[in-house]
Amino acid sequence: MASAPIGEDNYPDPLLSAGRGSAGLWRVLVLGVFLVALAVVFSVFGSQISPELVMTFVGVLAVVGVFCLFALAAGLFRFANGEERRTISNAVVDSLPFGAVVADRDGKIAYVNAHYGSFSGAVTNGVPVGVPRLFAGEADASEAIYRLSRAAKDGRAAVEDVRVLGGLGGHAPDSSKAFWYRVGVRPLPESDEARKPLVIWSVEDITRDRDNNESAFRDLQRAIDYLDHSPAGFFSADAHGRIQYLNSTLADWLGYDLAEFNSGHLGMSDIVRGDGATLLMRGRRDGEIHTEIIDIDLVRRNGTSLPVRLLHRAARLADGELGETRTLVLDKSNAPDTEEELRAAEVRFSRFFNDTPFAIATLDAEGRIIRTNAPFGRIFKWSGEEKSLEMQPLTELIGEGSREKFARALADAAAHRSEIEPVDALLSAEGEHAVRLYLSASEMSAGSPEQVNVYALDMTDQRKLEAQFAQSQKMQAVGQLAGGVAHDFNNLLTAIIGFSDLLLLKHKPGDPSFGELMQIKQNANRAAGLTRQLLAFSRRQTLRPQVLELPLIVDDLTVLLKRMIGEKNTLSVEHGRNIWPVRADVVQLEQVIINLVVNARDAMPNGGAITIRTANVAEAEVGGMSFEGMVPADYVLIEVQDTGTGMSAEVIEKIFEPFFTTKELGKGTGLGLSTVYGIVKQTEGYIYPVSTVGVGTTFKIFLPRHVVSAAEAAGKAAGVAPVKDLTGHERILLVEDEESVRAFSARALRATGYEVFEADGGEEALEVLEDLDFKIDLMISDVVMPEMDGPTLLRHVRESMPNLKVIFVSGYAEESVRRDIEDDQSVEFLPKPYSLDQINSKVKEVLQKLGKGDSA
Repeated sequence: MASAPIGEDNYPDPLLSAGRGSAGLWRVLVLGVFLVALAVVFSVFGSQISPELVMTFVGVLAVVGVFCLFALAAGLFRFANGEERRTISNAVVDSLPFGAVVADRDGKIAYVNAHYGSFSGAVTNGVPVGVPRLFAGEADASEAIYRLSRAAKDGRAAVEDVRVLGGLGGHAPDSSKAFWYRVGVRPLPESDEARKPLVIWSVEDITRDRDNNESAFRDLQRAIDYLDHSPAGFFSADAHGRIQYLNSTLADWLGYDLAEFNSGHLGMSDIVRGDGATLLMRGRRDGEIHTEIIDIDLVRRNGTSLPVRLLHRAARLADGELGETRTLVLDKSNAPDTEEELRAAEVRFSRFFNDTPFAIATLDAEGRIIRTNAPFGRIFKWSGEEKSLEMQPLTELIGEGSREKFARALADAAAHRSEIEPVDALLSAEGEHAVRLYLSASEMSAGSPEQVNVYALDMTDQRKLEAQFAQSQKMQAVGQLAGGVAHDFNNLLTAIIGFSDLLLLKHKPGDPSFGELMQIKQNANRAAGLTRQLLAFSRRQTLRPQVLELPLIVDDLTVLLKRMIGEKNTLSVEHGRNIWPVRADVVQLEQVIINLVVNARDAMPNGGAITIRTANVAEAEVGGMSFEGMVPADYVLIEVQDTGTGMSAEVIEKIFEPFFTTKELGKGTGLGLSTVYGIVKQTEGYIYPVSTVGVGTTFKIFLPRHVVSAAEAAGKAAGVAPVKDLTGHERILLVEDEESVRAFSARALRATGYEVFEADGGEEALEVLEDLDFKIDLMISDVVMPEMDGPTLLRHVRESMPNLKVIFVSGYAEESVRRDIEDDQSVEFLPKPYSLDQINSKVKEVLQKLGKGDSA
């Protein structure tokens, strides 16, 4: 057994030592062998040893044992863990600049460093005391020490600053002086050598730091007091325009009580009039700190104006963001300027006044014009031939619809209101000329009638843009509605056409019902054509693009077109040389040309000439054209020109709207040109009408030039063998939420020999696949379904069947469907509505082209 004073290098460290347990174990074994041997001796030679000697020996052992027990309990000695030596852990703890105590959560000390021993009262009779006992006599520290003790027991980290009068132990020369200690506790990581969880206590004297902080705080308070009561105002704002500081002088000028002021609750726009807040938040882009002198009006709390001069700094940070602003405020309401300064200011003002891009005028209390700047006459369409603008009421220059609102704004400005709502007005001059008027109170001067300032912005172009945007929004909304209606019609028409085909299989041409069934199918096909027009307008129709030679397409249509336009009209075709190929849907492109030629015929009631032209337009030529929105590139141009009545500008603005027509009632649906517009846009082209009333109209269609790749040329040469035998025996999963469409499709496929399994949605389809152990050859799925749509179903199926063949059916365009399935080119597409022959042909084509489906 051994003990050691606090701070010596051999102070016991049983927790962090290693390799000492083996030596202690050998000593215990030796002691045990000795006692066993002694017991053997007594048992063998007990009869030869006198009882008095045995009792004496036992008594001595008992006294030694009792003494050791009391010594251990009193801490007079301890069991040594072998050779005592200084470890790295001892050195780290001893080197800490503050007192440190390692103990278990119940407060039993395992190790302390020398710094802790230097605190008065930290060691009693050579034995260290715990941190809670060190501060036990300090009333001011009791609550903090209690919280730290609870944290130690719970194994949490905690820190408290403790104030002790006279220092620890009360040994400071001045017992009234306050000493500060930072006391902390935190848990230590678990160790194989530690039998209980440990914590480390820290005690640090921070009295000097506290004194320095208090001194700095007092200096700061004095500086703030000087700034608060300076003869000039001062404020600072952050990058978002929130006022962070307002000195007492400026608060008095503006009528704010500093006791009520909360940092960040007052904004720059609350104290700076109009757009001045934006002016103060600009800063220098180069990040340089620069002081600006700005004459501006501030707004008092009661709403009145305060003319001031600002010395303003707003710097940009290194990353380009605006930093905090610093602004000195000088009251200019009673500050006289010298005559020279006034003349210089008048020159500057005159230049600004006449060189601004917007109109400025000053009015008297009745709204009569006193003075204007140069742009005023241009914006208000005043040529100088009329009577002079001076002393003319401004209300005579604006439309009647805005005069009442302007009168209210004029009254507010004359009453020096700081917030006046702008007035939007149309001018009384001819044409749709719009202005936005901003009014503010003018500075009062003796003998001057000027009381109100008016600033007018020309809003004509903006109004036109807003109208165009509203029109495009309306077209988009109508297009979405048309696409949704067409999608539902496609489901109905698929069922009608499909069941008609099934009935026609049973009723041959000689059957009495054959004619009625053919009428049903023909009318259903006509309805399908109407849905294609709606989808074309909404740009959601299914296109089958292919590389086309435009001259051949136009020439093939010539005979049909001549028959359609009648004998009173003539048709001529002019082709340019070496016309580039385009990639488009041949059926839809023919529909575009036919619609434009029919419209040209109807625009010439007394007969005329129609000309169709094709030509190449190089990218360089596009740059010189005045058509809006067309991206410079190589295009192939199709022109359809007539010598008809022409169209006015008002009609041209509406011709592409659905259901808009200039024809008599019953002679047009109004979908012709909207269909043309949708097809051209979906083909990534542009269409522009050029028309003159009484002369004629030319529609110009620009289609992107297509450059044929080597792969396309090879595929075209290889070709695809036509499908003849439509029968099969493969297993097919049919997923369709529309019951009638699902019933027709299932019957059509079963009739040709396929084994068909049905599901009314994505969730049921996954259940069916699990029941079939994922052994199918093909999945046919609708794209738009409730709860789980087709693309989502495909992602789930691909996890178990990555090579499964899939056909998607939809009434929407194939391109939009493929965007939803992340360009999975292995998926085939069948557009709605489809017939009996089309679905069987598509299934046979997919199974033959791709081979038997993966059923694993």
